[in-house]
Amino acid sequence: MLDIKLVRNNPELVKENIRKKFQDEKLAMVDEVVAMDKEWREYHTLVAVLRIQRTLLSKQQVGMLAR
Repeated sequence: MLDIKLVRNNPELVKENIRKKFQDEKLAMVDEVVAMDKEWREYHTLVAVLRIQRTLLSKQQVGMLAR
């Protein structure tokens, strides 16, 4: 199994190793994995931002109820 960091940071190296093994049909998978990883990281960031916003809103609401 390959480390996602290797695929993310060095996709051409991964592709070259695939070519050396004469498994060219797997080359497109490298680009797919890189794209899916990018999309996952974007969603992960969005979720983190939304959690922060939820926490801030909850604290504001609790402060309003305490008055």
